[in-house]
Amino acid sequence: MEPGNTEKAMSQLRRGVLEYCVLALLRGGRRYGIELLRELGEVDAMVTSEGTIYPLLSRLRREGLVETTWQESTSGPPRKYYELTPSGARALEEFTAEWPRFHAAVLHFLSKNEPKNEAP
Repeated sequence: MEPGNTEKAMSQLRRGVLEYCVLALLRGGRRYGIELLRELGEVDAMVTSEGTIYPLLSRLRREGLVETTWQESTSGPPRKYYELTPSGARALEEFTAEWPRFHAAVLHFLSKNEPKNEAP
């Protein structure tokens, strides 16, 4: 990675965890796409676009991790709602169990051989 290219690095990190963040949001109840975008956007590092979220939701549906239902809306056309399936809940549970170990491993390498602050 070139120096100063943190935007690319953040994009790669986000891509790796975004589906689990979506599953975690759906654990709290069913949501529609724009609602998910809004909630993700509340956390700076997770801001994403419709062009990312809708293909991701379609893939999660094909993989059986979420299911969809249509519901009439009082403020426009019907909305497609996404809901966590039992398989999605298990996938999220497995990721949640592994995340601390992964996080600790990354921190290990980030802090290894870190420059020491020595007093003169």
